[in-house]
Amino acid sequence: MLNVSEQPLQFLPSRASDRLLQPFWDYLLLHYRPLMSSPFFPVLLAFSSYTFFSIPFAILDVLGERVPLFHQYKIQADRKPTLGMMARSFSTAMYNHIFFVLPAVIISMFFMSPPPLPPQAPTLYELCIDGLAALLLFDTQYFIWHFAHHKHPQLYRWIHAIHHEYIAPFSWSTEHLSIPELMTVGLWSNQDPIILRCHPLTTWSVTIFSLWMSVEDHIGYDLPWTLNHLVPFGLLGGAPAHDMHHQKPNTNFAPFFSHWDRIFGTAVPLKKKMIKR
Repeated sequence: MLNVSEQPLQFLPSRASDRLLQPFWDYLLLHYRPLMSSPFFPVLLAFSSYTFFSIPFAILDVLGERVPLFHQYKIQADRKPTLGMMARSFSTAMYNHIFFVLPAVIISMFFMSPPPLPPQAPTLYELCIDGLAALLLFDTQYFIWHFAHHKHPQLYRWIHAIHHEYIAPFSWSTEHLSIPELMTVGLWSNQDPIILRCHPLTTWSVTIFSLWMSVEDHIGYDLPWTLNHLVPFGLLGGAPAHDMHHQKPNTNFAPFFSHWDRIFGTAVPLKKKMIKR
């Protein structure tokens, strides 16, 4: 069976108007083909993105009121994550990946061949449209899953409750998840692009972008330049919506977009002033 990923690199002629990403894709194939062909690459990409995006906001949390430019946007100013809380969340994510995600990848290697790496890059249109489709599909899946786990006491207690240990979320708590929740999210993240027949570059772009949005949901700051403010019409919930979800767990179930919560009447806006409990 022909495996495109093992063929020599071929630079195919293409129009600059519809293959703007081709030089970048050619560079990746030429220099990083073994890495990108590895089944461990998606895990490495996801975990490194989570770590890289979380660090700046963790620094903000440590500095606190000493950086008023950012601290003024802290949603729950009376709740500051400690270094111990940050270390525990990061350790949980590390533990889950080492002892469950990586073994799952190793097992899958016996049943699935490495994904082919096509010689042709996606067009910008394909990357944007396919990427948006993957995000919308994941958003729908997680909304249903999330809603069900909050409505079913046993599911909530045994699977999702760990994520709600902190009323005030912070960046490292993005992946403060139980093993079943992490594996479920990972399954959708890996299978949705396959179902939608996304180009590998689109898949990896969605991975990075979705991790950024997930971290941004949990930062605990309503910064005026975050995506929920930059995208018009309130289409994204962002940190304000997810912070309210941690305060009022039966609201704002969608991870990224706001349409499902609006449709089902579970959307609740952020309270501007928080009262310490």
